[in-house]
Amino acid sequence: MKSFNIALIGNPNVGKSAIFNELTGASAHVGNWPGVTVEKKVGKFTYLDTEINVVDLPGIYSLSADSIDERIARDYIVKQKPDLVVCIADSTNLVRNLYLFVLLKELGAKTLLALNMIDLVKNKLEIDDAKLSQSLKTRIVKTSATKKIGIDKLKEAIFDELHHAEEELFVDYGSDIERSIEKIKNLLEDIDLPQNKRFLAVKLLEQDAAITEELKKLQKDNIVENALLEINNLEKIYPDLQTEIIEKRYALIEGTVKNTTKHLVSIEDRLTLSDKIDKIVTNRYLGIPIFAIAMLIVFEATFKLGGFFAGYIEQSFGWFGEASAQYIHNPVLQSFVKDGLIGGVGTVIVFLPNILILFLFLSFLEDVGYMARAAFVMDKLMHSIGLPGRAFIPLILGFGCNVPAIMATRTIADEKDRLLTILINPFISCTARLPIYVLLTSIFFSNKNPALIIFSLYTLGIIVAVASAKLFRSTIPKLKGKVSFLIMELPIYRLPTVRALALHSWEKTREFLKKAGTIILFGVILVWLLSSLPFGVEYASEKSYVGVLGKFFAPILSPVGFGFWQAAVALFFGLLAKETVVGTMGTLFGGEDKLSSTLPHLMDPLSAYAFMVMSLLYIPCLATIGVIYRETSSFKWTAFSVAYSLFIGWVSAFLIYQIGSIF
Repeated sequence: MKSFNIALIGNPNVGKSAIFNELTGASAHVGNWPGVTVEKKVGKFTYLDTEINVVDLPGIYSLSADSIDERIARDYIVKQKPDLVVCIADSTNLVRNLYLFVLLKELGAKTLLALNMIDLVKNKLEIDDAKLSQSLKTRIVKTSATKKIGIDKLKEAIFDELHHAEEELFVDYGSDIERSIEKIKNLLEDIDLPQNKRFLAVKLLEQDAAITEELKKLQKDNIVENALLEINNLEKIYPDLQTEIIEKRYALIEGTVKNTTKHLVSIEDRLTLSDKIDKIVTNRYLGIPIFAIAMLIVFEATFKLGGFFAGYIEQSFGWFGEASAQYIHNPVLQSFVKDGLIGGVGTVIVFLPNILILFLFLSFLEDVGYMARAAFVMDKLMHSIGLPGRAFIPLILGFGCNVPAIMATRTIADEKDRLLTILINPFISCTARLPIYVLLTSIFFSNKNPALIIFSLYTLGIIVAVASAKLFRSTIPKLKGKVSFLIMELPIYRLPTVRALALHSWEKTREFLKKAGTIILFGVILVWLLSSLPFGVEYASEKSYVGVLGKFFAPILSPVGFGFWQAAVALFFGLLAKETVVGTMGTLFGGEDKLSSTLPHLMDPLSAYAFMVMSLLYIPCLATIGVIYRETSSFKWTAFSVAYSLFIGWVSAFLIYQIGSIF
């Protein structure tokens, strides 16, 4: 069977991942906001007798390689040389989307253009695809991935184009710039670089740092110096040469779009429903209160709806625990099953409905397009206090899990902003902390606005993250500098399908279940083992290994209100995964049902809240620590993140408990 490799590329949020899923049958995460895909994904499909391997590249706006996601995309196209690059464009904004397409043609990539979201321009914009195809020297397919329109035609077009030669698209930069391009091209003739020589020459005139560095590595400094001479000469005519080059490309695109499209409605009628909603949702006075109310509703539903179902699961595990005790007569095995497995893992699984409901609501807000507005609204506040608004997008992603959120910082071009965002992200409350909140809130605050308590913890995480960023920016020399602006296109509001919501929520919930069956299971087994050793001691007593460990750390926690050794052990094993805090308590106290009666004798509402604050802010889990190291490539910054968060967690809990004790 023949085999080909193709790449999907496009601006952020144009439906690339949705097209990828439709082509390959995969279930990559599809979101209605930019930055969902930060790593390339791989899949394949078969057409006739041909196997076609598909790579979904991160969403980018250009090939300038300023950020990591742009470098991933450009390096793949240049170095891996896919047999075809399918550029996905948003039909509702052709001019902006075709800019990347023109760059691909200049790069020399073999292309096919998919006009996605074609259903959204129905009766509003008429696109003469034949004329557009002729103008852009490429084949065009109209698609709507969410409506499953044009997918079969896209597969057919991909297959056909793999067997046809590429047509070049010429961008005329004007006689002055063209002369300089020719001179540089001639100097590049003998250079062994994979890029198209004309593309290289234009990029040198745009002072592309990556290409300049590659030439210097080849000891071709003379070409770089000649390019600089050409730039100096051209800047006498065009003071801002880079802008001039960009405008030439846009002139070609705007002319092409004008000649191949026809608006069917007036400018007033083009004001979409999204525009009308945004007038309220992104209003400078209403935006933040609306965001706060939305999140409060989410937490209220998470606590009440989730609590309803969690009660039944709790009863089921209680029944299983008693049943296992009747049928298993070996005391060690009985303790392992009842106290370790059911008491530990079961205590975490009880909160599955809460987590599923939280994911369901967050997925809805993401897919409908609201989360992008939340980032936009918060940008004004963050920038006003000197923080990069771009950082808020990974922070919002952190509500789900800090690991992908830290990876999403790859979309931040400025290295200072990126490092800053990585360092503050662990303070954002991920769903792994939710079982701790729900457990303690249901015990100590069930009649005192429990949703408001949980909301306050999420808000505190954001406040600490923002305050830390401000502190780092003003005190750490490496992080000082100008604050970058948030430039982000707001996606149109889209009502997500039930299938997409279910799939999206299930993907995240599945990760929780995987953790329950791996890391959390490992954690509770370890706790059970240490609670049972040395032989002969009472299970989970102060004389067991786990008791000795807990008593060692407990004095450190006394000033923050929960100086009993079981709390120290729970926080210690929370390093594995935050859910393990609850699992450890369940193992030590004999299950979730026992916690409700035991914990009120060890804590009061104030110390319970301090414990939740400590759980929110103290040391990141192992997976987060690992991704911080991977993304920063620095042991120093990783160690700093761990030490700083540990300090902030303890100090915050201390202040809350000590000040609260005064009243």
